[in-house]
Amino acid sequence: MNRRLFAASTLTTALGLALAMQAPAAQAQGMKNPPQVVKDNMARMQQSKLEKCYGINAVAKNDCAEGAHSCAGQATQARDGKSFVLLPAGDCSKIQGGKLKPA
Repeated sequence: MNRRLFAASTLTTALGLALAMQAPAAQAQGMKNPPQVVKDNMARMQQSKLEKCYGINAVAKNDCAEGAHSCAGQATQARDGKSFVLLPAGDCSKIQGGKLKPA
């Protein structure tokens, strides 16, 4: 094997492993201190008697998600079972495909 190719491969692997080790720590930290948009959505949900409705979002038109991505506006697919939109209580069950629990 070419020495340069071997060195590049080794360096790339080491860098990938270093980044992979940092990801769980960053995710755990995010759980303890959610982004401001999450706090705002949860406050709005309580004040306006809204509920989470999963599976009805459009691409990049979600209020948040359960473990799929960090939060608002980051849905990469429509009707994502883990992304939710906040709706007035009782409306989710009236929408085809709307669920009160993540898929």
